[in-house]
Amino acid sequence: MKSIALRFQQRGVAAVELGLTLVFLLLIAAGIFEFGRAFWHYNALAKATRDGARLMSVNAKTNIASVGIAAAKSLVVQEVNGANLTPQITTANVVVTCSPSCTDGTAPNSVTVQISGYTLNIGGVFPFFNPNTLSTSNIPGIALAPYTTMPYMAN
Repeated sequence: MKSIALRFQQRGVAAVELGLTLVFLLLIAAGIFEFGRAFWHYNALAKATRDGARLMSVNAKTNIASVGIAAAKSLVVQEVNGANLTPQITTANVVVTCSPSCTDGTAPNSVTVQISGYTLNIGGVFPFFNPNTLSTSNIPGIALAPYTTMPYMAN
């Protein structure tokens, strides 16, 4: 008789254990998903900076400052926004620098293309982890700032 009473006391323990375990498993899944999303964003931004730096490194030195910088910025913006990243960027987010300087008629040693001011917001994909319902101080965005430096190749 004692074993029957003990069995009735255990009814529902498995459901409670599943409920407790499921919360942790969903949080782990959300973390894996958000990490993958952040990696995807960074990869798309890095590829765009690499293509912009490649364009700058083969641009003619006669118009590297007047035409080359604008063309590299435009290419980076076009590639990033073509990858459907959210938020999208503008040419203000793209920084092009030359070492020692970008001057028409002077060949630099190297060119650098960097994305600045890009913040990836974490969460919002899963309903239990929505940053709109939480204060922004609890979930800060992740600043992504990939850059590519290449030697100047053109004459």
